Amino acid sequence: MRLSILVPVYNERAVVRASLAKVLESPLPEGLEREVILVDDCSTDGTGDILEAFVVTHPEIKLFRKSKNEGKGAAIRTALSHATGDFVLVQDADLEYDPGEYSVLLKPLLEGRADAVFGSRYMAGEQRRVLRFWHSMINHTITLICNMFSDLHCTDIETCYKVFRTDLLKSIPIRSDRFGFEPEITMKTSKRKLRVYEVPISYHGRTFEEGKKIGWKDGVKALGVILYFWLVDDLYAENYGRQHLNNLTGTPQYISWATTMLRPHLGDRVVELGAGIGDFTGRLMSRKIDYFACEDEAVYLHALRNRFLKTPSVHVLELNPAATKHFEQLPSGLDTALAINVLESMADPAALLAQLAEKLSPGGSIVLLVPHGPALFGSLDREMGYLRRFSRADMTKLFESVGMTMESTRTFNRLGTLAWWTNSRVLGSRRISRITLKIFDKTVWLLRLIDRFIPLPGLTMVAVGRKPGSQEK
Repeated sequence: MRLSILVPVYNERAVVRASLAKVLESPLPEGLEREVILVDDCSTDGTGDILEAFVVTHPEIKLFRKSKNEGKGAAIRTALSHATGDFVLVQDADLEYDPGEYSVLLKPLLEGRADAVFGSRYMAGEQRRVLRFWHSMINHTITLICNMFSDLHCTDIETCYKVFRTDLLKSIPIRSDRFGFEPEITMKTSKRKLRVYEVPISYHGRTFEEGKKIGWKDGVKALGVILYFWLVDDLYAENYGRQHLNNLTGTPQYISWATTMLRPHLGDRVVELGAGIGDFTGRLMSRKIDYFACEDEAVYLHALRNRFLKTPSVHVLELNPAATKHFEQLPSGLDTALAINVLESMADPAALLAQLAEKLSPGGSIVLLVPHGPALFGSLDREMGYLRRFSRADMTKLFESVGMTMESTRTFNRLGTLAWWTNSRVLGSRRISRITLKIFDKTVWLLRLIDRFIPLPGLTMVAVGRKPGSQEK
């Protein structure tokens, strides 16, 4: 296993050589090797030349030099793109934090209990340099406000020492260029429901005379970052995973609306394809004897396993709906097969339904949530990886092709049909802005009340097919 140590550097000529020596000499847990990724953020004091000379004799270090100074967050973003380790750790290039504590930081990750570990300067560490009162109070205030908006209970969000599983951190977009990285990644860690641990660390802080760079203006900006990422659900890197799933993470009220359409059709033993991060699973698995949440994206699988770690009725399975052999792991005699926004992306929808039908008991059902209205198909559908939209006739034909009977269909979100047609067919839009999604979700309560009175077909359809026979009671 490997630890990638990300070191953003800017104008640290007096201490950078000693700091890097400590990084290279620090003990690591047995079986863990290290790679060090330096990013010189366009230093102007000769730091770059020192780094060039240092890496010549240390091949385990990768050095990248930027032509423009952008800030700590931008440097971390660059370093992360080159990380190849299982875990990533952020290390400032000064001597404020002790690399000798890497093992303490890594322990919760190596034991499988955490997805991220923050080192806290305010827990009972071995030692801490006493610095200015007001600087500490600003840190405490920012942490308190971040806790209020993120619903975490951290003691030190502005700490440099943050360690993540690499696959998870790479899936999170980092937008802040400067010190806003700290509150941004804390807010997104909370929204992604990652398991966060804190461990006490030593702290040997510097004064501004000694080279400290963060100031009160950065504290004010941190408050803006917290508010912004509380409002905006920017949780997944561009083009990561299924785009429609990433959009759904910011629409909890819409998910609740769709859930009310699906819940009456579910039996006691359910398999859900394309479970994502479990937004529907968490609402539908209640009182089920067995609920099989299936996913094939690595980060989504990890999120599911975290979320339902202590829910014995939920079984998380790695299953690619396009791979026939994957269905062998599903048990037979299921009551319900549920596919939410899956069928429209399949090259052969009938083949998928046939695989699911084989796993159902007599009288079992397949419940589908799919995009409705072939005439609406346009740029938004293509951007999200959809191959088609469905009509009621399409659904009837599909169910009949696998020996099942169409039991019912229902469409909803009629006002959304007009918006989708305008954006996808008329304007040729390629994405829906997060602000638009947020506004839509905040008005779902009203849309639900007036939906049946709007003289338009619904944007989304719930279709239920029944397998011949009757279920044993």
